[in-house]
Amino acid sequence: MRLTVLGCSGSMAGPDSAASSYLVRAGAGEDDTVVALDLGSGAFGPLMAQTSPTALDAVVLSHLHPDHCADLTAMAVWRRYGPDGALPPLRVIGPEGTRERLAVLCEMEAPEISEVFAVEHLTEGQEVRIGALRLQAHPVRHPIPAWGLRVSGPSDVHDGAAHLGYTGDTAWCEGAIAVGRGVDLLLAEAAFQDGLEHPPGIHLTGAEAGQVATRAGARRLVLTHLQPWTDAARVLAGARGAYSGPVEVTHAGADYLL
Repeated sequence: MRLTVLGCSGSMAGPDSAASSYLVRAGAGEDDTVVALDLGSGAFGPLMAQTSPTALDAVVLSHLHPDHCADLTAMAVWRRYGPDGALPPLRVIGPEGTRERLAVLCEMEAPEISEVFAVEHLTEGQEVRIGALRLQAHPVRHPIPAWGLRVSGPSDVHDGAAHLGYTGDTAWCEGAIAVGRGVDLLLAEAAFQDGLEHPPGIHLTGAEAGQVATRAGARRLVLTHLQPWTDAARVLAGARGAYSGPVEVTHAGADYLL
């Protein structure tokens, strides 16, 4: 299983990165499974640099803020008018209200959006199968309904399955810990800088992301969703003070084999 960071800038696209989007691939050759976790503002270009948009088996949305779903508007244009002509609906799995949100973003009526996206809803604890990948969602703490995602698939580095946890956007909560429990890699948001005052119930600090990884027993911690003005060194220091395993701040284009 391979994770590629298409975008990792928090709340908006930044000077060096698109907003949140992560490509997960499993398998080899024509039997590849290709899934995007979120497709935030600016992410469609980096997606095209990695693979054809037609190669995606599904897009899974952690929540419906634009920095996590806005570039599905570009996907809609590609699938309606692109070089391969009109394509069958793409599987999109997200929170309740995903179809209505996409209809507004894409300026389509609900029946019209269903010709472009086949929308399913995330349900706590239910396993979703996408080719070689299995996905489970856990509710997390954010101002709108949001999910952390746990993805399992064949490992590229050891026998058996690999496990990836992605917190999406969340404040400290038990759902984030459930997402990261025992995973090979925990991709955790850390939008808030340690040592500053922040509104509650929105994002993690670096130290809190480290605490989540420690409580969950994650084998590796990768920090993401830092806003363009955030001091990454302070966020990383906070995480290292709370977590003893390997930890880094990710960047656009980063690749991880699990």
